[in-house]
Amino acid sequence: MDTFDFENMDDDAEQTGSRKENFEEEIKKFKERLKNGGGSTNIEALEEITSFYFENEKYEEALHFINLLLEYLPFSADTWQRKGIILNNLQRYNEALECFEKALHLNPVDTELLISRGLALDNLGHHDEALECFDRALELDGSNEEALFSKAITFERMDRFEDAVRLFRFILGNNANHKEAWYELGFCFDSMDKLDDALACYDRHIDLDPFNHSAWYNRGIVLNRMMQYTKAIESYDMALAIKDEFTAAWYNKGNAFANLGRLYDAVECYKETLRIDRKDVPAWHNIGNAYEELGLYKDAIRCFTQAIKYDPKHYESFFGRGSCYDSLEQHKKAYNDYNKALTLCKNYPELWYAKADVSYTLGRWREALYSYKMTVRFDPANVEAWFDFGETLLEYGYLKKALMAFNRCIELQPKWADPYYSRAKVLFRLRKTLDALESLKLSFQMDPEKKKLFEKEFPGVHSIKEFTNLLEK
Repeated sequence: MDTFDFENMDDDAEQTGSRKENFEEEIKKFKERLKNGGGSTNIEALEEITSFYFENEKYEEALHFINLLLEYLPFSADTWQRKGIILNNLQRYNEALECFEKALHLNPVDTELLISRGLALDNLGHHDEALECFDRALELDGSNEEALFSKAITFERMDRFEDAVRLFRFILGNNANHKEAWYELGFCFDSMDKLDDALACYDRHIDLDPFNHSAWYNRGIVLNRMMQYTKAIESYDMALAIKDEFTAAWYNKGNAFANLGRLYDAVECYKETLRIDRKDVPAWHNIGNAYEELGLYKDAIRCFTQAIKYDPKHYESFFGRGSCYDSLEQHKKAYNDYNKALTLCKNYPELWYAKADVSYTLGRWREALYSYKMTVRFDPANVEAWFDFGETLLEYGYLKKALMAFNRCIELQPKWADPYYSRAKVLFRLRKTLDALESLKLSFQMDPEKKKLFEKEFPGVHSIKEFTNLLEK
């Protein structure tokens, strides 16, 4: 029988590299013997090779050798289970499920098998069936921590966060050092907007596992949501100290700097994201946003263009680039970008508003009116859009519709003088003189500057009465 000399392999941690290298060399020799028809019945060797590849996350190789092993152990529930776990790691969940079911046919009361089957079902999105498996395992062993934890994870994936929290707390009541339960409990509280509780759970998890980069990252996300941006950055820094090539941490660190108004620092973080992944569209877009805010419109346009290059359907970058063209008074280019963005996303009120303004500037007043109309349709509380809509309607003689727009402004913001003043002009033109005078007086009371505007717009008119007489001629 061909065997490996496992006993002479040094277990010292310092020898791990050479031990792994020796093992790989032995595997090569064993493969050669397999090709030549020898050693194929060495069950112990096949098990060791399978374990070696699995532990080193070489799942395809592990699958090959577990299949060889099953040729000699076709009725081993444990071997079928191991194959299912390998397939699970390869995300071949349906095949994994078949393996677990074969194993359960051989050993129907094995709690570990029931849990494994439940995990495969959960990965396939069959959450209710997964819960049945975990419940069956708990019927066999009511204190099985793995079954309780797996059931809680399934609740979490079903957005049944309160049920998940109840189970995680039960687990922690029996085992206060269950670090995974603290981590998942933190995620549940975050999803439930219980940010203080989420932060406390991540802190407890980090006490138990201080080198979990994901926990530091999630902690940063919670702190960012709490608007504690400086602390969030510190948390992202810890995640990055553990795992430098962590794109999400660099990206969200950039967002935290942007929230603090430290835009150049934000840009440097987004550049680190791009160093790792050149095609990261949100990073290109956010650099563009930062440059736009800094008034560096040409640099911003280049970044938005890169985002569009990697994702031609990224309407936000068409919008951002259009805004920069607008700021550079390249209105035709802005108009084209807004149109492109609207073909990709038709229900974005700010985009319609931007198109309305640039259409007006280009003299396309019908498109401007339509775009203002779409803006207030999607954002009925946008008082500025209602006012601009009303002004444009007034300018082109749609008096009744203009009156409706200004009245809507006054409903939304009754202490704003501008719509009262504009409404007065509409009412005068509609020959509703008393109503017009009342609206004009209200505008003067709210903003004395409106009286100066009135005198500028109607020079030589020194009283409301004169203004009324002028309109009546």
